[in-house]
Amino acid sequence: MFRSKFLSFLLLIVMLASAACTPQAMPTVGTTAAPVEQAPAPTEAPAEPVTLTVLAAASLTASFTELAATFEAANPGVTVEFSFAGSQELVQQLDQGADADVFASASKKYMEAAIASNRVNADDSKVFVKNRLVVIFPKDNPAGLTELKDLTKAGLKLDLADKSVPVGQYSLDFLDKAIADPAFDPQFKDNVLKNVVSYETNVKAVVTKVSLGEADAGIVYVTDITADVADKVGRLDIPDALNTVASYPIAPISDSKHVDLAKAFVALILSPEGQQVMGNYGFIPAAGGSSSAGVTIVDALNREVKLVAAR
Repeated sequence: MFRSKFLSFLLLIVMLASAACTPQAMPTVGTTAAPVEQAPAPTEAPAEPVTLTVLAAASLTASFTELAATFEAANPGVTVEFSFAGSQELVQQLDQGADADVFASASKKYMEAAIASNRVNADDSKVFVKNRLVVIFPKDNPAGLTELKDLTKAGLKLDLADKSVPVGQYSLDFLDKAIADPAFDPQFKDNVLKNVVSYETNVKAVVTKVSLGEADAGIVYVTDITADVADKVGRLDIPDALNTVASYPIAPISDSKHVDLAKAFVALILSPEGQQVMGNYGFIPAAGGSSSAGVTIVDALNREVKLVAAR
């Protein structure tokens, strides 16, 4: 009896041990396993915002602003920030160590000054457009101007840029050429300068005063008769023999923190598309074309600008 109970007890232990070692099926819900969510594929980190600082002559305001939009569209994350002023003011900023990437001057004189101070490498400076002078007056022409000789009229209020500003010096050059021309009185220059009521620090200030009727006449660049003032001013053309064709050089700043971007912006200005935009604003394309002839905006930017992805 005892032996039979012992064997039964032993058999029970063996059965329990066997059951404990047998894998148990996991309970399932339905007949289809739940899908495993895959981790999203890694994406490229967003471009780090970059600001390209361009110091440019005031007469470039409209054209460069348009080209900046093109440049930014081709380079997500890049913002072009301008300092528009007289070229003499801009070179002073460079002399004082201003942090900048590109310099565009309305005069070779001030580009040479930037080269002398080692802010620009001489080999990098390129003439990209030219410009010429014109006399403007308010649309209602209060002084009754019909020819250049009328600039000597008594009581006429003439506004000029200061001689330290490229267009101001070019204006004086025009007067010097005029008095050497037999068609003008030898006192023409002196009589014109007697009518000057203000000398401005940049050409845009001259345009503003004349368009508002605060002056009877002013001497500016042809390109300064922009769409926003075209219906507010009239003009007297200055003949080639008396005019000055101003050359505009551009260059990346030698110690730019974004040298690839700076070179790419210059390449855009020199490209056929950039030259077309400048022409649309009345600028004269640089003689002989640009060093980037045949290079499109996209080509220039793709070649020069990989900076955002590289940062």
